[in-house]
Amino acid sequence: MSEILLRADKVGKKFHRDVAEPVEVLKNLDLELARGEQIAIVGKSGAGKSTLLHILGTLEAPSEGQVLFEGKDVFRFSDNGLSTFRNRSLGFVFQFHYLMLEFTALENVLMPALLAGESRAQAKPRAIELLQKVGLEHRFDHKPGQLSGGEQQRVAIARALMMRPKLLLTDEMTGNLDPDTEGRVFDLVKALQLEYGIALISVTHDEALAQTFPKVYHLKSGQLHRKQ
Repeated sequence: MSEILLRADKVGKKFHRDVAEPVEVLKNLDLELARGEQIAIVGKSGAGKSTLLHILGTLEAPSEGQVLFEGKDVFRFSDNGLSTFRNRSLGFVFQFHYLMLEFTALENVLMPALLAGESRAQAKPRAIELLQKVGLEHRFDHKPGQLSGGEQQRVAIARALMMRPKLLLTDEMTGNLDPDTEGRVFDLVKALQLEYGIALISVTHDEALAQTFPKVYHLKSGQLHRKQ
């Protein structure tokens, strides 16, 4: 099996707005990601970082080019096939936690497995283990409104790892946290990513945070440039 997990090949993205010419956000962009590799992507606000992450995570289709995951063009999958792939192979952590407010922390973490057809009894031990790993063993039955911002984000991290994805994608995941909590949450994600052997792509505006990664890319003028 190839060591290359994900490849973006000549990816472009244009947005057609109420202007004469479309707005080109990404153009002729290439990226390779090996299994278990960690990379950070930095860039100015509006550079297209989130758009790129959404394309790599199959949440948005490119205007041109391909995204290959284990050699397969993911945008050739059917809608159902793409949803199944996303649920089983990808994990997401965003700046906002997107937890379901009516459900407990444990129920939120269980949700990806239940959507995949697992029984609650089958999935619950795994969800409990993840919440313990993120330090929330005392918060199983608390709803998001009863949790601090850092605790909510840790629940979102546990949920993202519930299906043991091959790739974890994060987008400004600590942007709403205070500096101390930000550091703890980021260290936790990287520790779990290494423990499970998951590849990690993290989009951030924080240059100092990005420099903790072994490989950093700068998104500029629609393309990625390796930072030495």
